[in-house]
Amino acid sequence: MRKPELASAIADETGLTREKASEIITAFTDQVSAAAARGDDVTLIGFGTFNVRKREARSGRNPQTGAPIQIAASRTVGFKAGKALKDAVK
Repeated sequence: MRKPELASAIADETGLTREKASEIITAFTDQVSAAAARGDDVTLIGFGTFNVRKREARSGRNPQTGAPIQIAASRTVGFKAGKALKDAVK
């Protein structure tokens, strides 16, 4: 499901227009992004938690040449599904 399809489904369920539903989705993703940039977790009870994860620096190999390379430390966003979401997928 892509954003337009999600906006349409939300609009159908809530009675909002597709444009308003799309604005809400954009506002949600903007807020999750801003929280992640600050290093904060976003927890939606029953759905899941978006959190910032730290990756240590490590060595790797260039897949084309096989030459060793150094991979820098970085931060990434992870998602851990909540119980209700896990149960819905079963």
